[in-house]
Amino acid sequence: MPSPTPTTSGPPARARLGRHRTLALGAIAAGALMTVLDGSIVTVALPSVQNDLHFSPAGLSWVMNSYLLAFGGLLLLAGRLGDLLGRKRLFLSGTALFMAASALAGAATTPALLVLARFLQGVGSAAASAVSLGILVTLFTAPAERGRALGVYSFTGAAGASLGQVLGGVLTEALDWHWIFYINLPIGLATLALAARTVPDDRGQGLRAGADAPGALLIISGLMLGIYAVVGTAQYGWASVHTLGIGAAAALLIAAFAARQAAAATPLMPLRILRSRNVAGGNLVQILMISAMFAFQIVVSLAMQHVLGYGAAATGLAMLPAAVTIGATALLVSARLIGRFGGRTVLISGLSMLAAALLLLLRLPVHAGYAADLLPTMLLISGGGLAMPAAAGLAMSGAREQDAGLVSGLYNTTAQIGSAAGAAVLTTLSASRTGTLLAGGEDAKVALMGGYRLAFGVGVGLLLVAIVVAAALLRPERNAGAAGGGAEATEATEATEATEATEAEPARVR
Repeated sequence: MPSPTPTTSGPPARARLGRHRTLALGAIAAGALMTVLDGSIVTVALPSVQNDLHFSPAGLSWVMNSYLLAFGGLLLLAGRLGDLLGRKRLFLSGTALFMAASALAGAATTPALLVLARFLQGVGSAAASAVSLGILVTLFTAPAERGRALGVYSFTGAAGASLGQVLGGVLTEALDWHWIFYINLPIGLATLALAARTVPDDRGQGLRAGADAPGALLIISGLMLGIYAVVGTAQYGWASVHTLGIGAAAALLIAAFAARQAAAATPLMPLRILRSRNVAGGNLVQILMISAMFAFQIVVSLAMQHVLGYGAAATGLAMLPAAVTIGATALLVSARLIGRFGGRTVLISGLSMLAAALLLLLRLPVHAGYAADLLPTMLLISGGGLAMPAAAGLAMSGAREQDAGLVSGLYNTTAQIGSAAGAAVLTTLSASRTGTLLAGGEDAKVALMGGYRLAFGVGVGLLLVAIVVAAALLRPERNAGAAGGGAEATEATEATEATEATEAEPARVR
């Protein structure tokens, strides 16, 4: 239904507009909460799903992999479709599909039906998530407001991941695993009702502005094959013919997509967006940061359960301070610091705190105490609440209004690349190191902790590279000490870059 469009003449009208945009932000945040919550809940409930539906060990991995293939493979296309068909339309359609697929997953009675439902969930999540940041940056254009909105969005991600770990165990034990999917229905209904009334309508540019079917086929195939190659490393290994062959095919398809976009009359992804230093640099920083964060999100959880003797529920509760500090920092502090010191400075500070948190874990003993050995890391990890909103704001600052969905989709795609690569690389290196130590006669717990420490060390290295990339590629803000001046200067510079790049583009061939 059409969104109301209040006028802005006078304080009452401006107040109504402010409330209207706040409700729209709430709708976007609720949609993000639903998808993040779903991902962490499903992980906790996998053992119950396997027992009930009689999944084989290899088949069980496809409960996660089918979702990742659809989600990661379609994000970029979905972001562009939001620009062409309307971002609100795609957000509502994606949320509705995610809800329908969640109901199907909850009712699944066979492994094949659950895997299909998870794939459809990935399609719906890609459509809704890809345009979320695009909606936010076009809705909140003032730097201070945009910073607060991105802080809320980052808070939602941290809260959803932590809440999912606890809620997944509670729902599975108190009811059964079916309810981990049914919980999405009331959240989805609230999201649809609120978004339909408050998110502004946008007509989009029309398919003719980017009707590149060959390009769409190339990028979907390339990204899905790339994700399949990475998730398959757990079974086949990094140096196997399977991994290398599929990885090479994915690289060729993505290269062919880039060549196609450089020549197409109406490209699906105009390559000019990558000429923005903040778009390119922000996405590269995110890949490195998210990859490193898996050393905390996954490896710390494994260390607590396999070495320190924590149960699943106790692990979730023990990691709750990390989620609280990340969320509180993103929600209450990040926007003010970005407005005062500029996005690049805040990003580098946040990355430095994350590196310090992982450095502390390098000394984690096999008989670690929570207060002395784990809690300091849980508090320092609050740097994520600074780094995530700052990185998102910088990456989106190079987007023009007609490209906001595409740049949002690209940013979400690089997050998935970082997640998949981080999980695969860190767990593989950790397992290899543990195997070496066991072969050398080390105690099982000592060997496991040795593998986990290697993963923490690699995470530190990735974060240090991210700091170098941020310092070298991202544009420093001018007059960052002025209220919002830094962000405004950055956006103006990026807009100028985008305009110059567009004007300098050679004529395209059909």
